[in-house]
Amino acid sequence: MREETRRISRDLLVSMLLKMYRIRFFEETIKTLYFEDLITGPLHLYIGEEAVAVGACSALRQSDYIVSTHRGHGHCIAKGGDLKKMMAELLGRETGYCKGRGGSMHLADHDIGILTCSGIVGGGIPVAVGAAFSSSYRESGQVTLSFFGDGASNQGSFHESVNLASLWKLPVVFVCENNCYAITVPATGSVCIENVADRAAGYGIPGKIVDGMNVLAVYEAVKEAVGKARKGEGPSLIETKTYRFEGHWVGDPVVYRTDEEVKEWKKRDPILGFRKDLLQESQFGKDDLDSIEAQAREEVRDAAGFAKNSPFPKSDDLEKYVCYD
Repeated sequence: MREETRRISRDLLVSMLLKMYRIRFFEETIKTLYFEDLITGPLHLYIGEEAVAVGACSALRQSDYIVSTHRGHGHCIAKGGDLKKMMAELLGRETGYCKGRGGSMHLADHDIGILTCSGIVGGGIPVAVGAAFSSSYRESGQVTLSFFGDGASNQGSFHESVNLASLWKLPVVFVCENNCYAITVPATGSVCIENVADRAAGYGIPGKIVDGMNVLAVYEAVKEAVGKARKGEGPSLIETKTYRFEGHWVGDPVVYRTDEEVKEWKKRDPILGFRKDLLQESQFGKDDLDSIEAQAREEVRDAAGFAKNSPFPKSDDLEKYVCYD
């Protein structure tokens, strides 16, 4: 890890840690707000997977695209999403990204390349390929990241999309977040091969497995794949081995995995591991890292306050953004 940090600028390392903390504190905060009945509907937390979103999105330009999933808060924050607008959206307020009408699973910010999140398993993958086709057609040089889980790799939408992207050499990188479970079903009981990345061979594209608890490992892998895509060399499939520390949704009784398993994965906490590595570098001290942590905590606190003080949509506007055509 020390060799990897030396290849990366100090500013980028700071940005990575700050974004990882933003994700962690944002998710912890909305979990609290959920149990205070300030958030309704299904809520899927990204705690434990911060290294994947931050490592992957750090390899992109602002003009590049991402397409996210039902567990998309981390991706949106990593791409530069506005914490206040995100928080307001989850609380159903008019100041949210979708004016309080989209909720947790439908965040978007086209100005910074967040095209959509999808509550449908595998539903975002064809959208990502469509965005990549648009970039290719316009010769814009933009690359799209498609995030999805191990469960989505069994969907027809995954196979059809990867096949077409490979055939047309589209600038898209498929990032599988293998967090070991598709809701309650372990990957070992639903995926017929050991590694999702091995499926890349069937479509003639590169496939790579990386440690999804190591932000720099993810960054290096995605950076290489993005570079290839931008040069017109087509898509890649990257499988990140990661783990969600919380249940599939807030309130999930999590009876399908053991406490011992969770404890073992928590020993590899991506934020604590990254902090430890940064402290080994002479350019970072404990006070530096504590300051970054405090900044992220304050930003999330401000976002929660903004959301709580924002108005709900007016009942007269119930059908304002509904299209009947």
